[in-house]
Formats: sequence, C-alpha cells, structure tokens
Amino acid sequence: MTRRNFLKSTTLAALGGALGVAYTLIEAKWLGVNPVTLTVPNLPAAFKGKTVAFLADLHHGPYVPLSYVRHAVDMANGLKPDLILLGGDYPHRGVQYVAPCIHELSRLRAPLGVYAVLGNHDHYDGGQPHVSAALREACIPELTNRGLWIEADGARLWVCGVDDYWRGTQDLPAALGQATTGDAVILVSHNPDYVEEILDPRVGLVLSGHTHGGQVDLPIIGPPVVPSIYGQKYAHGLVRGPVTQVFVTRGIGTITPPVRLFCRPEVVLATLA
Repeated sequence: MTRRNFLKSTTLAALGGALGVAYTLIEAKWLGVNPVTLTVPNLPAAFKGKTVAFLADLHHGPYVPLSYVRHAVDMANGLKPDLILLGGDYPHRGVQYVAPCIHELSRLRAPLGVYAVLGNHDHYDGGQPHVSAALREACIPELTNRGLWIEADGARLWVCGVDDYWRGTQDLPAALGQATTGDAVILVSHNPDYVEEILDPRVGLVLSGHTHGGQVDLPIIGPPVVPSIYGQKYAHGLVRGPVTQVFVTRGIGTITPPVRLFCRPEVVLATLA
C-alpha cells in the first residue's frame, strides 16, 4: 500500500468512525411515539380503548437538557392520552436536576390524571425526599406502595405502584389495597425484575422502565448490556413473568454513555384492551 492510499484509507476510517459516533448521539435524542395495545384482565368496557401515555427514565442531567424533557412533555400532551403514568428516574447525577425536571412534568395533562413512581436514580445522592417533595409541589400524586381507583362512566380501574426494586422497599399488599381478583389492576414498577417476585394474581399488567432497552441493541445478538439479573429477558417490550405480564419501555433519556444505537427513545402510548 502506498503512503497516499494509506492516508486515504485512514482518513475514511476516521471519518466513518466519527459519523458513527455522531449518529449514536443523534439517535439518543430522536424521540418517537411507540403505540401499543395492552390487554388488562378484567378491564371494564368503559376503559377499553382508553389510552395511557407512559414516560420513564427522563434522566435530566449532564446528558439530557431541560429542553429535551420539555420536548417529551409536549409530545405526550400532543397525544391527548386519557391517563399519564410516570415510571421514575427523573434526575441523573445530582439533586439539582430534580426540581427543574419535575417542574416540566407538571405541565402534563390527562383527564384521568397523572401519577408517578420512583426509580433507583431518584434515590441516589439522598434524592428521594427531593423528588417526593417536587412531585407534591407539582400536584403529581406519588404511587409508592399505594394505589387508587380511576373511574370512568361508572366503572373503575385500580392503578398502583411500588418503590424501586434496587433502592427502595416494595410493599405489594399495600399497593394493591382494596383490589380483588375480579378487578382490573395496573401496577407501575420502575424495575421490571420485580415482576419475577410478583405472585399475587390480582396484578393484571405491570409497566416498567429502567433498562433503556440496553441503549445499544445490535442486530441478531440484541443488547449486549442490560441492567437486569435476567439478561435480555426484560430489555424491552411486552414480556410474560411468572404470574403477570410487563411492558418495558426503552425510556426517554440516557445515562453514561449517552448514546443509543438501534434503540430509539420513546413515549409509549398504550391503548387498553
């Protein structure tokens, strides 16, 4: 190989590498809507066709600017969902990011309400009291180990949540409260690994985040790294656990490294069936 050809090849390789890195950074902010239909056992007819916007893993911080959180909120509101559920992990790397993020989330609007649970990053650096206080100030009810009835046209749906699987304490009986095996129940758990421990048949559907879909999802082999003790099982999408089903979102933000590849961030719009 001549010196000229070597320099040309090296330059092209460097350019290709730079473009590849640039794309992963661009995809990390290429937010889209993921429309899905999710079946909830015992769902009353009045709730069939109702929509739920599910947002998780916003991770406002060094890699996720407030303008991007604002974009996600605007996108969710534009979908005009009936109900909005938030799956935790609002800040990343510091409690100073909590209040601005939750302030943006306070603009979310849905006729059946907006409700939230906490994730592991909401507990880091002593952040849990700050997150809970910000949610209260934003008038977003926190469903940590509690639930409530959502009513529509004389029918009702039990919506509940548990604390983070890694950093919190889960109290499923308290979360399920008054619900019976004949009721429709949606549980929000930040970490989908918790589904493996759910043995109560009252839980009809779980909504989770946490995994980010692995952030990098390679063809054929899938995501090389998933923050789950069950490997790729709960990376993304609808998965069957031992007793119930869970839908895992790829989430909205990123953590280190702040890239995505074949794993676009998403706002989930679930139609209940």
